[in-house]
Order: sequence, then C-alpha cells, then structure tokens
Amino acid sequence: MISRWDRFRRKGKKNVGVLDSVKRIVTCSWLNILILVTPVAWWAHFSGRFHYSVNFSLSFLTIIPHEKLFDFYGEQMQLYLGKDVGDLLTITLNNVVEGTLAIILLTKCRLKLLQSTITGVVVLHLLLIPGAAFFTGGAQVWEQDLHPAHTQLNHSLLTVGVLALLLPAIFYSAVSGSASDSTTNSAPSTEVLQTEFLQMSRGLAVILLLIYIASRIYYHNPPGKGHNMLNHPDTPEELRNAEDKLAHTEPKVNQWVCLVFLAVNVGVMAATAEWLADSIEPMVAATSVTQEWSGIVLLPIVSFSADGAIAVGYFIHRTLSRLLKLKTPEAPTTLAKAEAIDLSIQFLLFWTPVVTLLGWWTNKPLNLLFDFFEVGLLIGACFLVNYVTQDAKTNWIEGFALLCFYVMIVLCTWFYNGQPAIANLLLCPGSTATE
Repeated sequence: MISRWDRFRRKGKKNVGVLDSVKRIVTCSWLNILILVTPVAWWAHFSGRFHYSVNFSLSFLTIIPHEKLFDFYGEQMQLYLGKDVGDLLTITLNNVVEGTLAIILLTKCRLKLLQSTITGVVVLHLLLIPGAAFFTGGAQVWEQDLHPAHTQLNHSLLTVGVLALLLPAIFYSAVSGSASDSTTNSAPSTEVLQTEFLQMSRGLAVILLLIYIASRIYYHNPPGKGHNMLNHPDTPEELRNAEDKLAHTEPKVNQWVCLVFLAVNVGVMAATAEWLADSIEPMVAATSVTQEWSGIVLLPIVSFSADGAIAVGYFIHRTLSRLLKLKTPEAPTTLAKAEAIDLSIQFLLFWTPVVTLLGWWTNKPLNLLFDFFEVGLLIGACFLVNYVTQDAKTNWIEGFALLCFYVMIVLCTWFYNGQPAIANLLLCPGSTATE
C-alpha cells in the first residue's frame, strides 16, 4: 500500500507544472475577479479618506474570493493527502477566516465582541450552512445519508463542547444568586471573579484541546488493524467510493505551489480581516446595530459569503438549466453534506481553547463565561442539529427547520444588548465599561 509521503510527492507519477498550477488557481472560480478589490481595500484603509461603510464593504468583498480559494486549496490537497487527512485540512482552512478574526479581536482586546463572534460562528455552522445543504440536497430525494459512526462521534463532541461553556455560566449564576440572597455583604469583587473565571477557563481550554486531539486520533486511527472510518460496516456506499475516486483523480495544481499560495492567502486574509474588524466599531457606534448582533450574525456571515455566493449562483444556473432544458439535470446524490458541523466542532474544541490560551500568554483577560443568551443559543442549536442527525439521515424539511431556527436567532439577537456584568469581567487593564 502506498505511503502518505509517496502519495504526497506523487512517486512514479508526473507532477503538475508551476505555470499550469498558477493558471488553474487564477481561473478556478468566477469569484476570483474580486481579488482585484484587494489593493483597493488596502488603499482605502491606509488613506483614511473613506467612510467606515466603504472600508467595511471593500474588506468584505476582498474576503470572498480568498475564502473560496481556501476551499479550492483544500480540495486539491485532498488528492495528495487522502480523504481523511484532506478533510481535516479542508475543515481547518475553512475555519482560518474565523480563527484569524478571533485572534485579531483578541489582540485589540475586543473580548466581548470576540465571544459573540465565537457564538455566531458555531451557530452558523450548525444551522445555516447544513440547513441550506440539507434543504437543497434533499429536494429531489426521499432522504440523504450521513456516516453513522462519524455522526455519533460528532454528537458527543458537540455536546461536550457546548456543556463546557455552560459550566462557567452555571457557576456565575450560583455565585450571583447566593450573594443576592445573603444578608451579609459577601459578594465577591469584580477582580476576584475575573481571576477565578480566568483560572477556570484556562483549565477548561486545556481539557477541550485534549478532547479534540483524542478525537482526531480515534477518527484517523481507530482501534483495530486496518480500521478506518471509510471501511466501517455502516459507511454509506457513496462515501466508500470517495477515497477510490480521489486516488484516481489527477490534481490540477502542484502540491508545492498550492502550499505557497496557501501561505500567501493566509497573510492577505489576516490583514484584510483586521481592516474589517477596524470598521466594525464605528459602524456599531453610528447605527442601530448592536455589538452582539454584529458578532453573532454579521461577522460570521462574512465567513459564509464565498460559499453563499457560489451556492446562489449554482442554484440560479441549475434552475435556469432545468426550466430552459439546456442540459440533462444531474442525478441527485444520496449523500448529505454535513461538513459544516465538523467546522463548528473544531471551532469549539480547538480554536476557542487556543484563543483562550493565547489570551493567557498575551495577558488578555479572555474567559469562557459567555452571556446566558449566547449559551442558550448554543445549547438550542446543539440540541436541534443532534436531533435532526440522530438517525444519520436527513431530508429537506429538516434542513428547512434548521434554516428557520437560524432566522429566529437572527431576529431575537437584533433586540439583545448583552449582560454588562459579564462584559465587565472581560475588560482589559485600563479599559472602561463603555469601550
């Protein structure tokens, strides 16, 4: 059996040329035309001549093609790494935008906005993206299949990740309740509470990281000789054929060129995400948009913009093709697309702990005490998506239910202004409650 290293360097096979690779990267999507907006967005930021809404719009448009390029790089690297490792890389790349934005908000000490963004990213990946996939994918078939073993593992990981954020909220509620019921002045000071929650959160972060690492070991190297998720007895047939299809598909891009362009893309994304974050504060101050709504709804939508644009364009093209009978419609697949759930799990169990520990290293008081409203959103989203996928099958009405619940969250969040007492525990040294 061919080793991973031999597969990566395509031993015995002709590799793709550098110029051909660059050409195919540039022409991989019609969204790449928006790359031309990148220098304009940077110039607008540094010149300081434009309204914050212009800077936000330009940065938003710039992120779209670069986010789509991450998808393309991930698809190409799957051909060199195999489906299991390739899927992990694709999931990580799809979280790069949100992870970069989280680190930027941490360095700027916008910790409350950071917490809201974490909530929004997880909720979007649990409800909006899989809801849209189940709704459109199941429109022409009775039901679609998920990998039973993978789905069961995801249920456990997602639940423990959400419950880990529930623990600090329960602790805070108990402490606040006991202090208010006491006849003596026994309420702990803000400084004491902040220290306790920082210590608690850093311990939880380490444990969550251990859970994620252990889950990757189990998923990519399950017990038993020769066992993997693709040869599990309950694996759907279409998924069984995925690895064979990858092994016989020729890549379009040289693996080294792909890695170089990937590194450049990460750098451009990081800078553009910072310009985007800079334009959020004046927008919140000048409009009726709350910080909570911008974090829970607006910023996570940025990460979905590329996939959303592609999905809308594909839907219009497919609809017109069917109405005008331009070509024979493709046979519907029975395999449901639920990769976004893996994205939310990675963000809960990997990116959130990493950012928390990074805050410890940089002396930023980021803790895992989220607003009760945000914790409630996460619990509700977790419950619904686990219930929908519990039988490892989905259909279009279940996807529609996920979409509708996401719209409910967007609506209710518009009227939410946060919990000042919890926000005060996230203040950096020298900051005030109004910042």
